[in-house]
Amino acid sequence: MARILAVGIATLDIINSVTAYPAEDDEVRAVSQRLCRGGNATNSLTVLSQLGHQCHWAGVLADEPDARHIEADLQRHRINTAAVLRLKQGKVPTSYITHNLGNGSRTIVHHRGLPEYPFSQFQQIDLSQFDWLHFEGRNVAATRQMLAWAKQQAPDLPRSVEIEKQRDHIDTLFELADVLLFSRAFAQSQGHVDALSFLNTLQPQCGSTQLICAWGESGAWALNGQQALHSPAFPPPQLIDTLGAGDTFNAGIIDALIRGRGLGTALQSACRLAGQKCGYQGLEFLSLEKN
Repeated sequence: MARILAVGIATLDIINSVTAYPAEDDEVRAVSQRLCRGGNATNSLTVLSQLGHQCHWAGVLADEPDARHIEADLQRHRINTAAVLRLKQGKVPTSYITHNLGNGSRTIVHHRGLPEYPFSQFQQIDLSQFDWLHFEGRNVAATRQMLAWAKQQAPDLPRSVEIEKQRDHIDTLFELADVLLFSRAFAQSQGHVDALSFLNTLQPQCGSTQLICAWGESGAWALNGQQALHSPAFPPPQLIDTLGAGDTFNAGIIDALIRGRGLGTALQSACRLAGQKCGYQGLEFLSLEKN
């Protein structure tokens, strides 16, 4: 069992399930609606907690009802919130999600009314208590400070960074990570049509950093030095819900690497876990599999 700290945001997700994605200016009735806690880092921690790890989250919450809903859910999944910055005013990030039951896709409109987690708060965390650090690749300037600080204060502590979206100067984070987890959307934003060609362009500047890129139904690729690795996807018998599949994949990579497994094994394990998740609604699929 490892002690893992993840830095990122937690959101309130309002998910409307529809039989087909509406056209612009349509008025449709939702088949169902559910509210849940979201956010990339906290989603990954939810999965890692189910895999037996001690999980800690560093993020920002406000003193308002939706924040209490988020924190209650984190506590239910045994995610420690001691590193959270709590503000008296503000509105937690809210994602309005249209979930297409026809193909499992999800379309997100996001609103936030809180600042990002500051470097000054991160400096107060005792890093010696952790076995792994994971960061969302957002709030680039402060995240770079956190990564540099962690590298200086705890050089042997592994650092992974999720690179989901194109952001100004996001590439300045690359050299400070041990593991980089890229999304297909990010690779495509850089003009690439496949994962391996994208990773090959990064390898010269990233040196010994382990480079990983998930590519949906095509599986995932990784570069370990000059060695290219691939795992196929493992789709479920019935596609139910893709929301959080990427966060689950990231959790699978972290879990396998913490356990000392090779990158190829980690890639396959993460693809299996993400495929398993897509066969269930939500992120509590591991407990369902055990029943």
